[in-house]
Amino acid sequence: MKKLFLLILLVLLPLFLLGCQNDGAHGGNTHSNTDSEQEETEGNDEEHGEGHGADHGDHHDHGHSDDAHNDFANAPSNFNENAMQNLLHHQMKNTTRLDAEDPITFSIWVSQLIWPATHEQNQPGTVILAPLENWGIALASTTLIHHPNDGPILYTENGEIPESVMNEIHRLQPKGNVNGTEVMVMGDVEEEVLAQLDGFAVEHLPGNDAIQFAVDVEQMFSEIIGEVHESVIIASIDESAKEYSIIAGQWIAHMNESVLFVTDEVPEVTRAALEKRDGNASIFVMGSEDVISASVVEELEEFGSVQRIGGSTPAEMSVEFAVFRDDATQVGWGQGEPGHGLSFASLNSPMFAIAGAPLGHLGKHTPLIWLEDEISEELYEFLASIRPTFSDNPMAGPYNHAYLFGSSEIISYRVQGILDEKLEIAGDHAH
Repeated sequence: MKKLFLLILLVLLPLFLLGCQNDGAHGGNTHSNTDSEQEETEGNDEEHGEGHGADHGDHHDHGHSDDAHNDFANAPSNFNENAMQNLLHHQMKNTTRLDAEDPITFSIWVSQLIWPATHEQNQPGTVILAPLENWGIALASTTLIHHPNDGPILYTENGEIPESVMNEIHRLQPKGNVNGTEVMVMGDVEEEVLAQLDGFAVEHLPGNDAIQFAVDVEQMFSEIIGEVHESVIIASIDESAKEYSIIAGQWIAHMNESVLFVTDEVPEVTRAALEKRDGNASIFVMGSEDVISASVVEELEEFGSVQRIGGSTPAEMSVEFAVFRDDATQVGWGQGEPGHGLSFASLNSPMFAIAGAPLGHLGKHTPLIWLEDEISEELYEFLASIRPTFSDNPMAGPYNHAYLFGSSEIISYRVQGILDEKLEIAGDHAH
């Protein structure tokens, strides 16, 4: 019996040991495969993570080399003289032209672009009528574009409301601001003009002195929003400074800041408006010392902190303001990265720029960029600095877009074509 048991044991023991060896080998392989799969997964995850980081980094540095940047920041060559033949329209993929010949018609273009008025949610609250003949009053009025008025600047001419403007008011059917005001009339007009607006809730702010009027507008807006905003834009009312000052329009349409005017000194009414800020004013001066002197800035420092947005020309300063940003007050566009909108206006048509201020308020929230007859080196450099690029997916953006103020007689089709190309998203390998 013992012999039989030993015999069975001798037969089964090797089989048992072989089974244990196979199990150990299988277990070891399972563990090895798991580790290998985990390492592969971690490697893939790491690679995937690096891909996202690289894409994000590419967007941060715009994905192009210094050589590509420098090449892109230059004017093109080899122009096509036939480009304008047989055109059906003057629109391009990255540029929308508001194709008007005069500022009154242009103001209506802007109104119809921003306020389709198809239903209550895209009707304006209040239409602002400003005098075409007084750029200071018209500029000061742009602060009223912002909420809760939420409406366009349309022009009166020689104290009258043009028929086309009256037609636009009827199309818009403004729904009223928080006070129920549907139309605001800026500056001096005759009673018969106000009679034209019979049926609308009208508020009239008379005046013909831009310095006093800017103070009155700030007071009106402060009453509507329930506070005197501590941040304020200071601009020169001198005729020679007009193009520098108008740069403020898109910003004050965009936010609660108002504009107050100075000359070679700080006028008493402007001082009184600044004093309401109790020494806490955050003041932003539009222009270099050639526009607003150091002595005026010294006066302004009595009322709070002062920062100057400079530039040797209006075109240069418009780019400076487009990239400027004060984080403490959140004043300034801060457009140093791709993915923004811009508005381009000709220095030869400044009243187009004021009527275009609502594009800073809604839509793509665009700063104003002045165009000289030719695109400046500073503008080429700015456009290169915000050039959008992609690694492998152009659908992911970001995209730039621009509005051009006026017909091709005001801003040429060739200039539009250059801007359109400079705004285009491109592969990060492109030059």
